[in-house]
Amino acid sequence: MEKGFAKTMPKLGFGLMRLPRINKETDEIDVEQTKKMVDMFLDAGLKYFDTAFVYNGSEAAIKQALVDRYPRESYYLATKLNASAFACKDEESAKQEFFTSLERTGAGYFDFYLLHALSRNNIDKYNEYHIWEFAQEQKAKGLIKHVGFSFHDTADVLESILQAHPEAEFVQLQLNYADWESPTVQSRKCYEVCEKYGKPVVVMEPVKGGTLADPPQPVKEILTKAEPDMSPASWAIRYIASLPNVMVVLSGMSSIEQMADNTSYMKDFKGMNEMEQETIRSAQKALSEIPQIPCTACKYCVDGCPMQIRIPDIFAAMNREMIFSQTEAAKRAYANATKEPHGKASECIQCGACEDACPQHLPIRELLVKCAEALEN
Repeated sequence: MEKGFAKTMPKLGFGLMRLPRINKETDEIDVEQTKKMVDMFLDAGLKYFDTAFVYNGSEAAIKQALVDRYPRESYYLATKLNASAFACKDEESAKQEFFTSLERTGAGYFDFYLLHALSRNNIDKYNEYHIWEFAQEQKAKGLIKHVGFSFHDTADVLESILQAHPEAEFVQLQLNYADWESPTVQSRKCYEVCEKYGKPVVVMEPVKGGTLADPPQPVKEILTKAEPDMSPASWAIRYIASLPNVMVVLSGMSSIEQMADNTSYMKDFKGMNEMEQETIRSAQKALSEIPQIPCTACKYCVDGCPMQIRIPDIFAAMNREMIFSQTEAAKRAYANATKEPHGKASECIQCGACEDACPQHLPIRELLVKCAEALEN
């Protein structure tokens, strides 16, 4: 699995971030159920397992469920190093994550190793701590087969990283049909940047955190009418897996039932035909017609805001509530968008500078009041 590794990869990957739990209070992973899920996954001819240093208990669980039970060459294991402040305190502790992951998993080496969750907010840490060079050193020693990174930001930031680090062999992106034209997630634009630079894509969040497994009723009706026996999740995963530059699509499965459903349509995966593609386009249109804030995230409103309110990010959080009724997820996104020094929606002083700058002519002040009412309680 060297040259052309992306072309021969089975299309479904087992994301190990949402493993089943015995006790949700202690966050203890159900290793016995995980073993059964691993068996089902491998029996279906699938091979790619994805974990991370910061996924609580995941690396140790996969040692018991996979590494200790199967020949090392029979699967691919990916994990990640996170250089953000919540995961490490300095260069030494950042690099130690790699060796801790090796010890936790007992894997001997990693087929795929990722710099975790790169964005404009943390990329400097990966450079400052020399993590790019460190990963190449471990690759030279045979402890890593392929080096890449996962990414959460806009397409221009992604392009700047790929220009600075051509040694990256693949990129992990959030891609799904709901976010395909999203002005904040920029799924399509990021995918096209990877195509431009010849970097295969590993897909995360193909079901948008479970949202597309139970989509809004207008979308569900379109999918069910097209194929009554296919689950909504299957439409989301198959759509993304059909993209030509996608290497593998991760599904964060947390039950045997989810594993059975995913493997049923992905073990002998064939790309979507034109009729199925048209069904997804209809679903995307139905999503776009659900009432939402039509912000394009151009950010013209942000620079002149005296309260440093991240208006597009607040509107993106509000749209999660309006479109998908994801109240808790919307509130988490809102809390992240309003961390100091950035102001809350309720701290808008109604100066109107944002509305003067908005090319969409949105009533931003009025909308911020509604966001505060919905998301600050």
